[in-house]
Amino acid sequence: QVQLVESGGGLVQAGGSLRLSCAASGRTFSNYAMGWFRQVPGKEREFVAAISWSGRNTYYVDSVKGRFTISRNNAKNTVYLQMNSMKPEDTAVYHCAADRVWDDRVVYTTEYDYWGQGTQVTVSS
Repeated sequence: QVQLVESGGGLVQAGGSLRLSCAASGRTFSNYAMGWFRQVPGKEREFVAAISWSGRNTYYVDSVKGRFTISRNNAKNTVYLQMNSMKPEDTAVYHCAADRVWDDRVVYTTEYDYWGQGTQVTVSS
């Protein structure tokens, strides 16, 4: 089992920044690829970014490329999502997730084994 707890959400003005953190406990964190997803009411959970076990490989949805950065610190069992130049359409509940496999299917929610409860991010215009 891997337990994931997100933090760092909040209210920010358009153009501002937030950094989300996801702290993991349980099984060896460095064995898992990690992803960030977001969800708004009435819509499906959307892939945002993913990072491989070592942190050498990352992948982003087009809408956040150049604005968001995913990173990890395996010594601290934590993955981060730095969000800059934020837009109102970034408003959502953000969830982190752990996946035992790093491949091109990291964009799919069904590939992930463990999920956090989420943290609310609201961007005002």
